[in-house]
Amino acid sequence: MLLTSFHLRRNGRKRFNVLGALDPFTFELFTVTNDSYINSQSVALLLQDLRARFPEIPITLVMDNARYQRCRLVMDLAQELRIELLFLPPYSPNLNLIERFWKFVKKQCLLAAYYESFELFQSAITDCINGSKTVHRQELASLLTLNFQTFDNVNLICT
Repeated sequence: MLLTSFHLRRNGRKRFNVLGALDPFTFELFTVTNDSYINSQSVALLLQDLRARFPEIPITLVMDNARYQRCRLVMDLAQELRIELLFLPPYSPNLNLIERFWKFVKKQCLLAAYYESFELFQSAITDCINGSKTVHRQELASLLTLNFQTFDNVNLICT
């Protein structure tokens, strides 16, 4: 599963935060949301939810290097819950498929869209996220591929 957070603001006044773990095979998204800030407690809630949903299977979370993901609370809880944390190299968002998912959500919900209220704004995002396994499955299947280009036996020459 791939983990990262998604922060949206409407008119700079209210925010809607989504911390999500994406299953790259089913496109199911597991989330923790709030209107304040994503922090280590948010990550802890998501880890506990994932383990409760999948009590017996191995879980590996691919994470970026956000400070709140690397703190002692998260690291200790992950170990206790038997969840492996795999951290991506710094400045490599393209390796995290969930970043592509967030870009898709922004395109679907925010591009040339106006919402009369914060509740409508929040609902549009939630509906888009909830449609990842059904309505948007075909689009996401081509966007969220696990095919990455690798380079074997490449000689780099720096000048």
